[in-house]
Amino acid sequence: MNTSQEQQGQLKQSMKSRHLFMIALGGVIGTGFFLSTGFTIGQAGPLGAVLSYIIGGICMYLIMLCLGELSVAMPSAGSFQDYTTKFIGPATGFAVGWMYWLGWAVTVALELTSIGLTMKHWFPHVSIWVWCLIFGVVLFVVNAFSAKGFAETEFWFASIKVITIILFIILGGAAMFGFIHLKGGEAAPYLSHFTQDGLFPNGFINVLVTMVAVNFSFQGTELIGIASGESENPQKTIPRAIRQTVWRTILFFGLAVFVLCGLLPWKQAGVMESPFVTVLDKIGIPYDADIMNFVILTALLSVANSGLYATTRMLYALSKNGMASPVFGRLTKRGVPFNALILSMAIACLSLLSYKFAEDTVYMVLLSIAGMTAILAWMSIAASQFFFRRRYLAEGGKLEALHFKTPLYPVVPILAFLINLIALISLWFDPTQRPAIEYGIPAFILCYILYFLFFRKKSEAARLKMETK
Repeated sequence: MNTSQEQQGQLKQSMKSRHLFMIALGGVIGTGFFLSTGFTIGQAGPLGAVLSYIIGGICMYLIMLCLGELSVAMPSAGSFQDYTTKFIGPATGFAVGWMYWLGWAVTVALELTSIGLTMKHWFPHVSIWVWCLIFGVVLFVVNAFSAKGFAETEFWFASIKVITIILFIILGGAAMFGFIHLKGGEAAPYLSHFTQDGLFPNGFINVLVTMVAVNFSFQGTELIGIASGESENPQKTIPRAIRQTVWRTILFFGLAVFVLCGLLPWKQAGVMESPFVTVLDKIGIPYDADIMNFVILTALLSVANSGLYATTRMLYALSKNGMASPVFGRLTKRGVPFNALILSMAIACLSLLSYKFAEDTVYMVLLSIAGMTAILAWMSIAASQFFFRRRYLAEGGKLEALHFKTPLYPVVPILAFLINLIALISLWFDPTQRPAIEYGIPAFILCYILYFLFFRKKSEAARLKMETK
């Protein structure tokens, strides 16, 4: 593999604005949204659930503002790993990068397992491992072909989810206000479910608790930054993709949850597997379970596809920064870091095996670590933008020269960092999320130790090499 592309270490800039937008949206709209929204409604009540998603959307918006300035000024496949290394410190960049890589690798395994379970709906006698293998190979081939091939595939996966949500909002809203008759002659509820048990039936504390879970559901938008290194004309495509992602994500999530709360009593919503299936059944949509199963399947494929891309590019960036073997920085003629893709897929497969043979030990530890990586990534984005802007101005940079500027500096990055820090601390007070702290913090410390023992000199040499180019 001695191509000139490989020697130069350059990724091909082939992604368009629509690709970036759908990659970010695809990473956000996962199965948790279709399956776990009922739990959020049951815990926070109807108004509390809508409020939780709005606040989660605002937090995502603040992070996207910070990421926008960084990605336009320095488009990079390493994204926040690169920025953390440059503006916070290489040891922190090492820890954030490797934990994010591991988190997505485990997520790919989780999505493949869920794909196998989902296919059981139509093929109950086929082992889930058959489907894991089939779809794992498909996703590997898609990512091995080219960045544009991945982006185009993700565009269509995400499009199915977006179209489904739009149709759900239109049909559900029409049924909610009596434009479509509900099954069994049930009267249109209008806004009655929002007020029948008070504004916050379980208390406002439960609303705060659900905000942590809802905040997780918005994570994935940072993939715009990772894809920025392979986007056409990043000065135009990234700001456009960020603006589209932010307002459409908040709109889709907020309206969909509003419709769910309007059509289902909050106590009923909290005990069902997928409130979307129940609503479609109330409206009288035929084959409702099959339709939602298909949408969930595409959501799983979309997240697994994005996850495999994210792990590959993150490992590539770590290699370029001297924080992983140089072998993972090599590119094919099509600009794909193939060796990084192989290792990322291998770790995902090992995670699958740990799910099969050590679900309560090894797999639980890996899943717990993955649970806090997204929060760490968001915190690093906010902190990196804060220090980038400060250094940029100190070195004589002009704000007018920045094509995308984070507004209200330094309020936005500080607020974004603090909100995510609170979310991180809050994990400790939720028994189901506490292992993320118990295993994640030691893993983060271990990364620091590994950096200073084995990678410090290589990282410094790589940094000097890039600065002298």
